[in-house]
Amino acid sequence: MRQPAHGGNLAWAAALAGCSPDAILDFSASISPLGPPNSAIAAIKSQLGNLKHYPDPNYSELRLALSHFHQLPPEWILPGNGSAELLTLIGRELAQLAATTLITPAFGDYYRTLVAYNAKVLECPLSLVMGHWPLIVDKGQRTKDKGLLLNNPHNPTGKLFSRESILPYLEQFALVVVDEAFMDFVPPNEEQSLIPVVQEYPNLVVLRSLTKFYSLPGLRLGYAIAHPDCLAKWQLWRDPWPVNTLAAAAAIAALQDTEFQQQTWAWLPPARNQLFQGLAKIPGLQPQASAANFLLVESQESTSQLQQQLLKYHQILIRDCLSFKELGDRFFRVAVREESDNQRLLTALSGE
Repeated sequence: MRQPAHGGNLAWAAALAGCSPDAILDFSASISPLGPPNSAIAAIKSQLGNLKHYPDPNYSELRLALSHFHQLPPEWILPGNGSAELLTLIGRELAQLAATTLITPAFGDYYRTLVAYNAKVLECPLSLVMGHWPLIVDKGQRTKDKGLLLNNPHNPTGKLFSRESILPYLEQFALVVVDEAFMDFVPPNEEQSLIPVVQEYPNLVVLRSLTKFYSLPGLRLGYAIAHPDCLAKWQLWRDPWPVNTLAAAAAIAALQDTEFQQQTWAWLPPARNQLFQGLAKIPGLQPQASAANFLLVESQESTSQLQQQLLKYHQILIRDCLSFKELGDRFFRVAVREESDNQRLLTALSGE
């Protein structure tokens, strides 16, 4: 079976480990271990009787819930079948520009969508000096006929860029796309989202995912926040009913679940610190500080070999970074899980 480019491929991992997918302890996909929230499960069950009907093609109730959550008019929000569908629409938009500057290391789906539409890609690498990841775009790439695509917090480093470090680029690029798939994990008093300024910049697109924070990757739900004219055009490009009834119901319930949100913000910092400190004590491993629910780790040994050993002998799956060409076989990424799971990983790594 071909080695996956994404994390979370339990079928591949189970085949290598010689066990069932349910037996794999998955650190490769950065999904919260606390969910899905009970409110979302209850909402899904309440909508089972509506599966015989088509979803509302305008997703009015979902967009209204998102508009209340972000204090924006509903027409500035477009729900999608996960961030992946919305990235495909954005790739088509970016391909119409002279080029797209891509902050690297970059999430593999960015390359997928840009290549699909023959967009010209200009790579702008972050400094790979350990612990130093400044957001500096080459002056030659900052022109009004180009686009800029980045994520914040950055995947795979976990670096949180300040809002102020991104704002100047909105004056220098034709289109700026900020993927904030992991911004939910940053507490409100620390988050650096550009959503509060989106109405000031018609060339700004912010992407959000509801699947990681609320542990709903199987439902596929994300949304884009951008100028209504842009979203109306994308709506014409895509297939009807991209979001199913159950996903929409779960999202509405989850957005209103303030107890689950507070629980997540209270859980993550100590759990992440436990994992960070434990990794730092293991000879040959150097974890990087992160604002998200995952850690990037530099290793003195081959991480693809380490990945296979952890699977075969411990049924633990970590994310190798081979799909990030700037990182290669000397880095791996691990999600932050609950304390007992984190300790199981640390014990296994110490043994290997």
